[in-house]
Amino acid sequence: MASFKWLPESFGNIESFRQAFAMGDWFQYFKNSLFITAVTVVGSLIFNSMAGYAFARLKFKGREFLFMSVLLGMMVSPQSIIIPQYVMMRSAPLFGGNNILGQGGTGLLDTYGSLIVPFLAGAFGIFLCRQFYSTFPTSLDDAARIDGCGVIKTYFVIYLPLSKTILATLTILKSVATWNDFFYPLIMTQSEKMKTVQLGLQMFRGSSMTHYNYLMAATIITVIPMVIVYACAQKYFVQGIVSSGMKN
Repeated sequence: MASFKWLPESFGNIESFRQAFAMGDWFQYFKNSLFITAVTVVGSLIFNSMAGYAFARLKFKGREFLFMSVLLGMMVSPQSIIIPQYVMMRSAPLFGGNNILGQGGTGLLDTYGSLIVPFLAGAFGIFLCRQFYSTFPTSLDDAARIDGCGVIKTYFVIYLPLSKTILATLTILKSVATWNDFFYPLIMTQSEKMKTVQLGLQMFRGSSMTHYNYLMAATIITVIPMVIVYACAQKYFVQGIVSSGMKN
């Protein structure tokens, strides 16, 4: 009976890495995942921070009702709304051969749009930004108005430069969620050219057996981008979580 070994006898064997990346178009998989993650993160930072700023600093009719409606979105699992989202992506007007009524084609299905548009804003990101901006004193807004700053200029000139911690936190959370997403790419895409790295990893899992050596080798490579993102933003991560705590 063979004894269990905690560590491999040799770390110099790269054959599994070579074989794993020869079994698929990994350059295309990484290209897709990097593009989708980058656009989604940048878009979510813009929309979430602006929405959070509006809920925290602006006074308008129905603000509390709208914010409660956003919070309700945090109580709904993504899997439970996949069917209406699929129909919306398929029925996008003037895309994928659709007419103005969203009929006759495939819409945004099997495109970058179906993997980016639904995630450009999110309830959790808006909530996090709102809590963060609520911690600033009202004297900051008063000083901005005295200096002649309007609502938009106040956001871009004063609040946005002070948002490094919360934006870094959102960057890490959104990057990991988007990069590791398997469910949505599986549902929204069909072609080989639109596969992401998470779909690419599934080629090593068959109905009868799993090639764990290839799967683990490819997994090690696919986590490197997220390790880099976290290493670059880690010093702001804890600060962002703490500063956006449960105030009000």
